[in-house]
Amino acid sequence: MDTAALSRIGLAGLAVMGQNLALNIAEKGFPISVYNRTASKVDETVSRAAAEGGLPLSGHRSPQDFVLSLRRPRAVVILVKAGAPVDQTIASLSHFMEPGDAIIDGGNEWYENTERRIREAAARGILYLGMGVSGGEDGARHGPSLMPGGSLQAYRNVEDILTRVAAQVDDGPCVTFVGEGGAGNFVKMVHNGIEYGDMQLIAEAYDVLRVVGGLSNSELAQTFAEWNRGELESFLIEITADIFGVHDEHGGGELVDKILDKTGMKGTGKWTVQQAAELSVAAPTIAASLDCRYLSGLKEEREAASKALEQAGIGRGDFSVGRSIDKRRLIDDVRQALYASKICSYAQGMNLLGAKSAEKGWNLNLGELARIWKGGCIIRARFLDRIKKAYERNLGLANLIVDPEFAREMVQRQAAWRRVVGLAIEAGISTPGMCASLAYFDTYRRARLPANLVQAQRDYFGAHTYERVDRPGSFHTEWSKIARQSKIGAGILN
Repeated sequence: MDTAALSRIGLAGLAVMGQNLALNIAEKGFPISVYNRTASKVDETVSRAAAEGGLPLSGHRSPQDFVLSLRRPRAVVILVKAGAPVDQTIASLSHFMEPGDAIIDGGNEWYENTERRIREAAARGILYLGMGVSGGEDGARHGPSLMPGGSLQAYRNVEDILTRVAAQVDDGPCVTFVGEGGAGNFVKMVHNGIEYGDMQLIAEAYDVLRVVGGLSNSELAQTFAEWNRGELESFLIEITADIFGVHDEHGGGELVDKILDKTGMKGTGKWTVQQAAELSVAAPTIAASLDCRYLSGLKEEREAASKALEQAGIGRGDFSVGRSIDKRRLIDDVRQALYASKICSYAQGMNLLGAKSAEKGWNLNLGELARIWKGGCIIRARFLDRIKKAYERNLGLANLIVDPEFAREMVQRQAAWRRVVGLAIEAGISTPGMCASLAYFDTYRRARLPANLVQAQRDYFGAHTYERVDRPGSFHTEWSKIARQSKIGAGILN
């Protein structure tokens, strides 16, 4: 086949994300071949390419034709459901690939699966990238945040494509080579964990403003829109303002009030919390957000519990009855509490990335990761630029909340933060994300914790030993023996 007629890159898996990313690549001037097991998806993508400006995209109906339509060294992006479908797709395509060709998995895959596939591909001379893709269908079409990890040579082979396709911000494209092995997938997983925390915190801010402040949906839309012009400027705050303004086409009022209060999930949040536990990294905000998704799924149980506890006399928790609330002050307090809590969520995610990087030798650049999240992705936010600068100022920064700039902001906002959490507790409103963030802040900032008592208890019942503050070494005390002797001496025991 004439080399000039071959496509520069291929993409297999034409659900919404795959179609949009393929069209994005083609729109940037890179000829692309596409393939899907269901032929109708191929036809649909080809039709869209024609309708959206005659983009250089060709459709193929067999794995062999698809692979052979690509220029060497070939690069194939896979966007299919994580797990077995990825292995099946690789098996169908790699049969026609040659040493030096590359496979790029763009799904939300468990990082250890990626590392296994890297080894399996290497045995055949095939290069492999596990690439996190964030931004949803709109980001895929117009510019996502890309987090590739694995083979550096595979990245270099497609770097010119990825840097054009990614979202563009003031300091470059939102893509970087993350690191070896499963680093790209791991970074995307933690990105999603931070996203869980971010969304939970926003939901809690909404709940406090709605229940305690009595804000209407139009007032909430105005409030979030105003917040999006300040320090909280972000994609999630922006879309939240939009949501409150959408009316229900099937009846009166706003659509948000008609949506069932059960939150779905796909697993990356759970993986993040599991990894935090494995690495002994505290991530309470992210863990709280995951717990809230589990509890939201217990809709029938929650309804039954509400009735049972009302009958027991708990009341309906109508906080606003008989109480005057300064809405303006409450709105400002919630803004400050949300900002401080979000910093804690990002700090936990960054610490998890740092711990995994140390364990695996990935040498992750946390400042650069913050930079590529500034555009395209779901957690894009104004303060990511300041997070980037914090890690540039101090490569060994232990925690974001001790960076001088963020530390000053946390201290300035802590009074409002405590007021909001206190109001929520008094009103019986669950704010586990904000509470977890505040507890994280208060625990981390204390030079001495009551952990000395916990360690004494462990030594008492399990002889686990303890360390002392005044001398080196490990110690064990016969606590029960001494306590018994003391009681006998005091006449408490016969």
